[in-house]
Amino acid sequence: MTTFSRRQFLTALTGAVALAPVLAHARNPNKKLQLKFMCPRWGATDSWDEFCRRVKEAGYDGVETPAPKNEKELQEMLAALKRYRLELVVMALPGPSDVSVHQKVFEEILRSGAALKPLFINCQTGKDFFSFEQNRSIIEVAARVSRETGVKIIHETHRGKFSFAAQVTRQFIEALPDLRLTLDISHWCNVSESLLENQQEAVELAISRTEHVHARIGHQQGPQVNDPRAPEWQKAVNAHLAWWDKVVAAHLHRGSPYLTITPEFGPPNYMPTKPYSREPLASQWEVNVHMMELLKKRYLA
Repeated sequence: MTTFSRRQFLTALTGAVALAPVLAHARNPNKKLQLKFMCPRWGATDSWDEFCRRVKEAGYDGVETPAPKNEKELQEMLAALKRYRLELVVMALPGPSDVSVHQKVFEEILRSGAALKPLFINCQTGKDFFSFEQNRSIIEVAARVSRETGVKIIHETHRGKFSFAAQVTRQFIEALPDLRLTLDISHWCNVSESLLENQQEAVELAISRTEHVHARIGHQQGPQVNDPRAPEWQKAVNAHLAWWDKVVAAHLHRGSPYLTITPEFGPPNYMPTKPYSREPLASQWEVNVHMMELLKKRYLA
């Protein structure tokens, strides 16, 4: 787990929040925002013990993953997390296309995830083709389960879900004061075929409700650049860093105890590949570690 200093916070602050109250907050030496970095299980094929060993050695604080449905694998996961002292963020993935069945399955997934006592549950919620009211009813299922279990449940900005676009998500934010988000803004770049230059108000509103960040770099034609270290993607990288700076600054301003970040570059077919051989153009593991280290350097005292 890492913290970042007042000096680096102020460097990241420009354009994020009102300056005066944040300066006052930043001067308090007892107010330091901790950063917790989660590693995605997505794309991994090794055992839970080997995976968690690699995660710990790389410098992550925990793992983000759907809960295994197989009881044996679930117990292996829990044992490995405990052995390597890693925290858990549970992902709740999409349900069926029939709304009533979707609600039932969604609630079952949430309750199973809550039973594991994770830091929180991150949901890919609803469907882009459900109506506003249908998606709202699904979000309300999550709110009820959260109240009843005491586990925080938040909703990821994601293609194909209720939150597939900035302006659409804005409608839900304005209607639901308690709605909290995982900001995976790469999806919105893809959906809008832009770096959201003309949707700043909607983005700022989403940042104000952000509890967790998926740190993947998207671009105008896709949710994932082939390698964020390549110079041709610098404009997209800078845009995402500016959004994340604002999330970090807003959390410090609110006095949040910590902010969680999951570097979430994915495997093929998220990761572009060479034709015919399907060889990935970059190493998913290396790119995610690079992103974690870049953000630690950016925000670490």
